[in-house]
Amino acid sequence: VQLQASGGGLVQAGGSLTLSCATSGRTFSSYAMGWFRQAPGKERELVAAMSWNGGRTSYANSVKGRFTVSRDNAKNTVYLQMNSLKPEDTAVYYCAADPSYPVVLRGTGVHYWGQGTQVTVSS
Repeated sequence: VQLQASGGGLVQAGGSLTLSCATSGRTFSSYAMGWFRQAPGKERELVAAMSWNGGRTSYANSVKGRFTVSRDNAKNTVYLQMNSLKPEDTAVYYCAADPSYPVVLRGTGVHYWGQGTQVTVSS
């Protein structure tokens, strides 16, 4: 499985961005997906996760109510809609995939990672 993240960029505080993560392979629909981010000097953190069928989702407290994760299994793509962006959301955002939803939630031992896309929020 290969993951290709896109959609990052520079946006003013209060603005919105939508990240996309396109995946290869025919098993996308069986994978849990996650979005992580890493800011300079900080550890990577889970932003949002979704189970293989979308039945379970999880969000970091810092993004609840502002970010929404979704997936389109027909297009082998997962999305992260980010609204009301804040300067502290500035980071490199990575998508990740694993057959296990708990593994995605933990963020360790995840099978597949995308290359990252930079999100910069100016104040």
